[in-house]
Amino acid sequence: MRGELFGPRRRATTVGVLLLILMVAFEAMGVGTAMPALVAELGTVSLYALPFVAFMAAAVFGTVVGGRWCDLSGPRVPLVLAPVLFGAGLVTAGTAGSMAQLLVGRVLQGLGAGSVTVAIYVLIALLYPERIRPAMFGSMSSAWVLPSLVGPPVAGLVTERLSWRWVFFGLVPVVVLALALVVPAVRRLDGPDPSRERAPRRRGLVLAAFGAAAGVSGISAASERIGVGGALIAVGALVVLVPSIRRLLPAGVFRARRGVPTVVAARGLCAALFFTSNSYIPLALTSTHRWSLAAAGIPLVVGSLGWSAASIWQGRHPDLPRARLLRIGFCLLAAGAGALLLVAPSWGVAWLAVPVWAMAGLGMGLCFPSVAFLLLRLSDPAEVGFHTSAAQMSDQLGSATMIAVGGGLLAVLGTPSVALPVLYAVLAGLGVVGALIAGRTTVASG
Repeated sequence: MRGELFGPRRRATTVGVLLLILMVAFEAMGVGTAMPALVAELGTVSLYALPFVAFMAAAVFGTVVGGRWCDLSGPRVPLVLAPVLFGAGLVTAGTAGSMAQLLVGRVLQGLGAGSVTVAIYVLIALLYPERIRPAMFGSMSSAWVLPSLVGPPVAGLVTERLSWRWVFFGLVPVVVLALALVVPAVRRLDGPDPSRERAPRRRGLVLAAFGAAAGVSGISAASERIGVGGALIAVGALVVLVPSIRRLLPAGVFRARRGVPTVVAARGLCAALFFTSNSYIPLALTSTHRWSLAAAGIPLVVGSLGWSAASIWQGRHPDLPRARLLRIGFCLLAAGAGALLLVAPSWGVAWLAVPVWAMAGLGMGLCFPSVAFLLLRLSDPAEVGFHTSAAQMSDQLGSATMIAVGGGLLAVLGTPSVALPVLYAVLAGLGVVGALIAGRTTVASG
């Protein structure tokens, strides 16, 4: 499989795609580390969440619009325009002299990051045979590991020794190199095939994209404002979000209808489980068990390594049924979240978090590539962009919602040692649901 990915025909394209993934991953992992210094220079602590919310809202909008563009006209323009927008956002943010300019930069980065991921999936559907797609998706998952391991410490060192501005500027060469490698592949792509079935008309998609962006941002904001104000924001976000989601997700997602709807639901379930747990594990270890911040990051590191290892392994076994791998992955995720019930309470065994989260990482390494593979296999060519954007939307919505639920539990129950076991029990239940519906990600023959 490696020879087909990195052979003469696809080497430049594969490396370019992985660089695009690295570009987004390093930004995601590094900016959070630099944000305290950035906000101290440009604004106040009360504005701390704004750069994150601006990026998230723009990414949601870029995901939807990028997916629609790919379905109507192919991925050629989005694959070039999205990195250009992302690079322009890096320069705008890096040169920011005010919070307003920084927010403009974050919006440009979000638009680019949201669009480019969808375009990459459509490119894979066009250029990579089905048999080597598991290996490609495994490589893409692994491309997140290096940024997750070295992104935060490197960003911290750069911020301390040079300036937070170089956290943005340092990624510009990666954008340029990725474009240089991907553009030749984009030029070889044919225009839309006249004989191909046209993408279905989807009225109100742009308006729904705005609504989803506002709704997801509102949920994130509500998670940081516990109390009456936060509850009102959450209600307002749901009022906007629910009708938007009905247009942006395939019909039947919440009923786990067989095929693409269940694949999209599975993406949201595994993302909500893994990323929410990731967000609260350090809190459990530092607040309840008095670990240092550095030590509390160890489970996250081993989880990333487990994710990478399982992703690579599944890529070397293209003949294994992906629905079966997805079910096994959900079982491992459910077991990992459930085992955190032995870590989070005050009487819990803190060191168990390390092997437990390595196991969950293995589960994620089976789930994510399997979802991506099944999504492309089950999608009509004219709907790959829409279905990919729907899967990413499910991911973003699921993670934002469950992180907000965790914040609400902390507000109501008072201490992490009491609130987090409840949260992990809910997350383990999501894993069980995922395992139960995994078989519905395939379409019955005959």
